[in-house]
Amino acid sequence: MNTINSIITKIIPFLPKKMVKIVANKYVAGETPEEALKIIKNLNLKKYDVTIDLLGEHLNSINETNEVTNTYINILNQINNQSLSSNISVKPTHIGLDIGVEEFYKNALKIVKKAETLNNFVRFDMEHSGTTDHTIEVFKKIYKNHKNTGTVFQAYLKRSYKDIENMEEKINFRLCKGIYNENPNIAYNDKQKINENYLRIAELAFKNGHYIGLATHDIELTKQLCSLIKKHNVSSSNFEFQVLYGVPMHGWLQKHLSNNYKIRIYLPYGPQWYEYSIRRLKENPNIARYVAKSIFSRRDY
Repeated sequence: MNTINSIITKIIPFLPKKMVKIVANKYVAGETPEEALKIIKNLNLKKYDVTIDLLGEHLNSINETNEVTNTYINILNQINNQSLSSNISVKPTHIGLDIGVEEFYKNALKIVKKAETLNNFVRFDMEHSGTTDHTIEVFKKIYKNHKNTGTVFQAYLKRSYKDIENMEEKINFRLCKGIYNENPNIAYNDKQKINENYLRIAELAFKNGHYIGLATHDIELTKQLCSLIKKHNVSSSNFEFQVLYGVPMHGWLQKHLSNNYKIRIYLPYGPQWYEYSIRRLKENPNIARYVAKSIFSRRDY
């Protein structure tokens, strides 16, 4: 596997853009807000909720971070004007964290306040471990006065259970496995250990009354989560399942809907689709094999 990953990593920079586009088209909702909003509407008609993500990260220009912030505000307005069921997900480094934590806070608060006036919700995505402390810090600071916000915790980080355990209030968070290559001193690399930690965190959320977005494409893990939900008799108003747009779930989305479980589709869009696709393939070559397989799989919706 390591040899295959090494080969994939080396050839990625030489992949024709058209070839990368084939991959991106399955997972990215176009380049413009209009394209993304059209897909949101279609997903809503099929009873799926959505969270929309403008592709991009690691901006070092205040003008650019201001532009991204205003783009999100415009998206919130359009979601409201079209009565769509969608919130937004924002990467901290896309709105200023690489410039400084205060720049991130300023733009994050601006977006959250706008969403609040529209009765909408903002989630701060979690990026690599170097951003974790500042992301949690800003989330907590905003959450004190604005409850229409949430964040993300990654099950492969060894710290995540304690981070959630230390929360003073009930919060809304997405739980994912994590995609960045992290040091084994701070992150689990073994799939079984990651899944075990995922289940520990999910059970903690269920017991403590947090609202949790269960973000996974792992079918076996999904089965175990459903068992936990039944074990603790968790109300469907306290959780939702989340999946990335385009990733097949082999009928499980329909099963969730039949159980009256909410499903939210994570919908990335934007002109940065090429950079996003290349960066993700470089960061985790395992995605390449997964994508190659899923291109020929039927989407659930």
